[in-house]
Formats: sequence, C-alpha cells, structure tokens
Amino acid sequence: MHAMKWFGLLKNLAVVGICAAAAIAVAAPASAATQATARPGIVGGSRAVQGEFPWMVRLSVGCDGALYTPQIVLTAAHCIVKAGPNTAITATLGVVDLKSGEAITLRSSSTYRSPTYGSVTGGDWALVKLATPVTSIPTLPITTSPALDSGTFDIAGWGSTSETGGQQRYLRKAQVPFVDDDACATAGGSYGKLIPGAEICAGELAEGGVDTCKGDSGGPMFRPDGDGKWVQVGIVSWGDGCARKNAPGVYTQVSTFADKIAAAAAAL
Repeated sequence: MHAMKWFGLLKNLAVVGICAAAAIAVAAPASAATQATARPGIVGGSRAVQGEFPWMVRLSVGCDGALYTPQIVLTAAHCIVKAGPNTAITATLGVVDLKSGEAITLRSSSTYRSPTYGSVTGGDWALVKLATPVTSIPTLPITTSPALDSGTFDIAGWGSTSETGGQQRYLRKAQVPFVDDDACATAGGSYGKLIPGAEICAGELAEGGVDTCKGDSGGPMFRPDGDGKWVQVGIVSWGDGCARKNAPGVYTQVSTFADKIAAAAAAL
C-alpha cells in the first residue's frame, strides 16, 4: 500500500536531513485516504531561515500547504475530509518556528476538495479558505506549464525526519531531483499505480536519503522559474516509506490542474 504523507499514517512526508528537534503534537486528519499512505517530514535537509519561504503554511490537520492567494491555502486533497463550510482548521503562517510569538494564526472558513481525487485521472489537491486575508505575506504562484516539471526541486515542511520520528518545531528544507515517469513506475511496490500526467516523482532513486515524510503532506514542491522567482510545481502526496532507495516521493503535478485550481479558488 502506498502511503499518504500526513501525520498518523505510516507514509507521512519526511524532510530531507532534518535533525531531531522538539516534536510538536499534531492531530491526525479526520480520515485516511484509501489510495496512498502518508509520509513523514523532510529527511536529509537542513533548517530553513526565517523569511526564506514565507508562503509556507502549517495546518492543524497535520499537513502543510502554501499560501496561493492572500486568503487561500493550496494543500492536498487527502488532508481534507470534504468540501464546504469549515471553521475547524487552524493555519499557522509567517514563521519557521511554530512556537514563535510572531506566528499568524487564522481559522478556516471553507474548504474545496478536488472532485477527481481518488479517480484514475488523479487530483490530490485541495484549497483552504482563511477567515481573513493575509496581506503581510507573499503568495506562491503555481506553474501553468509542464516546462518546469523536471530538473531539481525544493521541498520544505514541518514533518518527520524519519519514518518513526515526530513532527518538527522548525521548518526544514531540502532539494530533490526529478525522476521520470517510466523509472518511477518500475520502481516496484505501489509505484506501478503512478498516474502519468497527474503525478511527478522526485528523489534520490538509487541511494535514497532525501525525501518528504509524515506531516509534510500538502506542502509545496517548488523551483525557480525563468526569472528566478519561486513557483510551485508539485504538492506532497504519497510514497513508499521515507527516503528509501528506489522509493521516490510522489507529488501532484500542479501544471495539469492549474486551470482547475485557479477556477476553484476564484469561486471559493
């Protein structure tokens, strides 16, 4: 079974090289996805600097996200139970230290969940609308073209640094290389169920060691565009374990769903 990357599931995102830090108790999502198992936090990376990735968001459901508009967070569908009015989610923004007194905390007002998630066409993405806009933090644009869907990507999150580790207090970061669909689909395990055109694989295929993990679900995979500005190309979705050999991370291919994400955000 492939694992989704939220806290409480065996496959939550793990941030690459994240060293042990004070663990933060985070509630698990209300329901588990049947399609994949969540991964822990980033494995094999380092601590992010305050202001480095200002659009990163921590959600009280045990997932991450990115500020897509001043009032909307883009995250994974497997982190959200259903669409509609929802004031139960708390978003923490503006800090790398989740215990910082400078943190901005806001309640959600509603959510949107991709209607194609769990289908043969994929679509592990969702939106969380905040009660009020955040004008003091820059947003993270999404790519609308597959031209940026290869190369080296950046990942960040508050998830575990190992498959058995706890959530992190401080934001972690790492870089992962693109893995083409054919190589990913033949890696064994759950990867034969990869949905080409809807999912992107990334990680050190031969050696492992760098990956997202449990608690990183919903967070962005991003890279510089042609102008050197950050743009989101993926959403942490699932994988077999964390940072294992021949088990790359799998991310929602944002370019495929860019138009639908924009339309849903405009209507939310």
